[in-house]
Amino acid sequence: MKHLNFIGLFTVAIVIIGFVGCQDATKKTVDLSSNALSNKGLVKVPNKVDLILLTDRPFNLETPLHYFLQDLTPNNAFFVRWHMSNLPAAINIDTFHLRIKGAVKNQLAITMESLKSDFKPVELTAVCACAGNARSCFNPRVSGAQWVNGGMGNAHWKGVRLKDVLEKAGVNSQAKFVSFNGMDNPPLAGTPDFVKSLTLAHALDGEIIIAYEMNGEPIPMLNGYPLKLVVPGWYATYWVGMLNEITVLTDTFQGFWMKKAYLVPKNVYNGNEQPDSLAKNLVPISKIAVRSIFVAPEPEESILIGKEITIQGLAFDEGAGIQKVEISMDNGKSWSACKLDPSLGNYSWQRWRFQYTPSASGKIVFMAKATNNNGATQPLHHWNRSGYMRNEIETLTLMAH
Repeated sequence: MKHLNFIGLFTVAIVIIGFVGCQDATKKTVDLSSNALSNKGLVKVPNKVDLILLTDRPFNLETPLHYFLQDLTPNNAFFVRWHMSNLPAAINIDTFHLRIKGAVKNQLAITMESLKSDFKPVELTAVCACAGNARSCFNPRVSGAQWVNGGMGNAHWKGVRLKDVLEKAGVNSQAKFVSFNGMDNPPLAGTPDFVKSLTLAHALDGEIIIAYEMNGEPIPMLNGYPLKLVVPGWYATYWVGMLNEITVLTDTFQGFWMKKAYLVPKNVYNGNEQPDSLAKNLVPISKIAVRSIFVAPEPEESILIGKEITIQGLAFDEGAGIQKVEISMDNGKSWSACKLDPSLGNYSWQRWRFQYTPSASGKIVFMAKATNNNGATQPLHHWNRSGYMRNEIETLTLMAH
């Protein structure tokens, strides 16, 4: 019997190792059940490397920047995002079923064995990016988990097409939407369960997969074992983990997490609005806005005059594909092209590199800007009330000596 145990994950004693950027790390042991983890630091949890702690109930953990030097983010370093704190104590894969219900001709209860043997397997490399990634960089500041740039990861996913599963169930002609629920549960009776939805047309487009593997291994418990909905090109709020229930609907889904939460200004590519002039017409967040980040060197690193360095970073978008990435060293007055590594697929991030040799001592400020194949690019300033979809042009400050 294959059996994954989750007991004690939220009460196990863990070690917090200082704070990000601190040179003298102070170690101390605390209990997750005590709500004592109020400061962001590095945290040790089962089957993960030290990750940056944002919250402990539910677990929200950020990937340190240096793991992004790898094209595929290791499973044990992949960021963690949950909305509900009540996760199952254990999952018995032999008795697990993925249930398909609602406006279908055949209600299904699919075992993991059946999912793997009765449906054609598909594979896809795709970025999973939290909608609130880099929220801590917004100015004015906004409430919510204060991610820097580590609320994302790139992985190779394997599973089956959502389309194939729905077609086996037989979708009724009146169907319009599909909702997705996982095994995470609300801590209180009055808390709305985390359920997301997509239009039926999107669900049947053949691109969305129900994943059971991540980078060639079973999906980690903290990332949604045993099944994760992979919605390539869309923010991770739709990537429902511990997926066990799919419901086909004949009308718009009315759940809290679609009607009240994760909303952005309508018809605005990156969800931008002004603090003194908030948009009145809001819609559910959807596609990833084109963005680039710096990965190495890390901020404030020292570099040597006359010695060439490679500045590298990552660019990604909703799946149109990255056309170019440019760097500026004069506050955006002029831009130089970066070299792009070979693409791993339009839904993957793409690595870019720029060779630079400092000729004088002092501070150098770099700006990086990505443009995708649709012509969308990054603005100098970006803000919205919820801290979503940040795609403002990033800066990197280095010191030459």
